[in-house]
Amino acid sequence: MTHNLPLSAARLWDSLMDMAKIGATPKGGCNRQALTDTDAAGRAQLLAWGKALGLTATIDRLGTIGLLRPGRDPMRKPVAIGSHLDTVPTGGKFDGVYGVLAGLEIMRALQEAGAETEAPILLINWTNEEGARFFPPMAASEVAMGLADEAKLLAMREIHGEASFGGELARLGFAGEAAPALWRDIACYFETHIEQGPFLEERGAPIGIVTHALAARAVEFTVTGRDGHVGSTMESRADALAAGAELLLAGERIALDTAGGGMASITRISVTPDARGNIPSGTRMLGSARHQTTAGLEAMLAAWQAAADRIAAARGVGIIMERGWGYPETRFDPVLLGRLEAAAGQRGLAAHRLPTPIGHDAIHLGRVLPAAMLFIPCHGGLSHNEAESITPEWAEAGLMVLADAVIETAGLIR
Repeated sequence: MTHNLPLSAARLWDSLMDMAKIGATPKGGCNRQALTDTDAAGRAQLLAWGKALGLTATIDRLGTIGLLRPGRDPMRKPVAIGSHLDTVPTGGKFDGVYGVLAGLEIMRALQEAGAETEAPILLINWTNEEGARFFPPMAASEVAMGLADEAKLLAMREIHGEASFGGELARLGFAGEAAPALWRDIACYFETHIEQGPFLEERGAPIGIVTHALAARAVEFTVTGRDGHVGSTMESRADALAAGAELLLAGERIALDTAGGGMASITRISVTPDARGNIPSGTRMLGSARHQTTAGLEAMLAAWQAAADRIAAARGVGIIMERGWGYPETRFDPVLLGRLEAAAGQRGLAAHRLPTPIGHDAIHLGRVLPAAMLFIPCHGGLSHNEAESITPEWAEAGLMVLADAVIETAGLIR
């Protein structure tokens, strides 16, 4: 069912551009890393917009912000919309923020129309979705859904410094009093996001219906070799970096052998003694593996471990593989996805079903309660880049479909 609320694509675009000024970078992107001063400024702007609409603000102990518009039936659980305002250091204008401000525009249109819904509607800005400053990503939503420990997150130190998650919340004034578990008391959750891939643009489709999230797992390899002079013979070496390079290529080969089902990457490498004249005796490598299914991911990780064992034996080094943070394959709610798909069809918008290999807060919510994701295209599939871009038309299409599904779920009353 489509609704004739005064949704304004121009107002949404203006809000996106206003938020982009906060933490703006010289190359046209944004740097609003979680719990920095610029993140705090973006949060303050969102709270000001919410206050202007008479929305009730709640901030939990992890800094997640909720803006509530009441419904006619106070006993109904809220229909939630959400995403995030934080960015990577060289982020764009749309990743995360589009989902938050599309939700805000729905609130504005309801207010402008003087309309009421049966159920309350809740807009959520999750803390630290990106994980660029504090690892892991999607941290606050994971704790909120009871899938990770709150105290451990609050004590977490930043990746490149000594500041703690809890300390920065207190410094910025965003250490709220509400328990993160309060966000579990919702009826369902919708999140809309730029695709961060080329699929939709290549097919000329403005709407993506996200069926599921791939299973993902962080990995860490520690390679222990032997120090030596770079001028020594090749035959007797136990080169930890050379072994690490072979291990990296093994991961790539394992992913390619899945015929598109999986992917694997090494993203950070450090060596010791890190001296120009020394053969590396130690190499630490961080990365991740993903697959369409949890079983497929387990098979990939087992193959990577077997490769590590072979490389270690052949090169006379030690290799330890550790599995870290991650999540299983997560299917989104078919009823909610059906509403998004129906809304696209009723508005004459081409929609394709697709999975997401990239993490979003909706994944953790979808592990616990009904959740759905909607994608819009981005140019060239480029994201986590200052050149990230979308068209106003794509932004409008996603807004209309999201609004139709949210309003139908909440129940519109004139």
